[in-house]
Formats: sequence, C-alpha cells, structure tokens
Amino acid sequence: MKIRIINKSHHPLPAYATPQSAGMDLRANIQSPITLNPLERKLIGTGLYMALPEGYEAQVRPRSGLALKHGLTVLNSPGTIDADYRGEIMVLLVNLSDTPFVVNDGERIAQMVIARHEQATFETVDTLDETERGAGGYGHTGIQ
Repeated sequence: MKIRIINKSHHPLPAYATPQSAGMDLRANIQSPITLNPLERKLIGTGLYMALPEGYEAQVRPRSGLALKHGLTVLNSPGTIDADYRGEIMVLLVNLSDTPFVVNDGERIAQMVIARHEQATFETVDTLDETERGAGGYGHTGIQ
C-alpha cells in the first residue's frame, strides 16, 4: 500500500524496523527539548502530514521500551488518525512515572500502525439474541 506523506521534519520517514513489524516509529520534531513532569501531558509534533486511503486509519500507540523504562505512554492509546485528516500527526504523551522525562528532537516517541476499518450502520431493534455470556460484564468470567 502506498500512502502520500509530507515530511516537514528533518528526520527520516517512519519505517518498519523488521520485515514482520506491525508498527513504525514516530519521532519528535521539536525545536528544543521538552520536559514532561510526573503526570504531565503534552502534544509532541512529528512534522508529518499524510493522506490515508479511504477505509484505513493510523493508530498511534506507546513504545513498549519507553513505557517500561520511563513510564511514558500515549494518553489516548491508541490515538486514531482518520483518512480525511490532513493536519500534522501529533502524539499526546503522558509521564506516569515519579520522575521528569526529557523528550529530545528526533527521539522515537510512539509507534504508528496502519489498519483497515469498517464503518457500521445501526439497526434499532427491541431485543438481542441470547448468548451463554448474556449481560455478564467486567470480571464475569472470574480468575482461573
């Protein structure tokens, strides 16, 4: 699949690290380092603009290494970039640790996964079909 992209950053385009990678790293494109204090959140620009094909979205997800080592995550994970969005791809980072974290220009701050999606239409009905689970919700299946 080809995706049209404008790169206004001074970093390389996102790319897959291995032949079977699902996500591509997004890099911070910032003028100066940004400090995220504990429990603070900030939008970080990437300098990337793209046009996804209809029926696709880009999901912005945390990088596991930043989450494990520094408590940094994408707050609205996964963040969705719709096919008709043409603005800059931004990453909403939050620091869930108890120490400040400094984001530097060019740092890999998130990953992006391109995914196909469907749009649904709703049909109003009076009843739903029965299942074994029924209305059992959170914790319904117990711990086994």
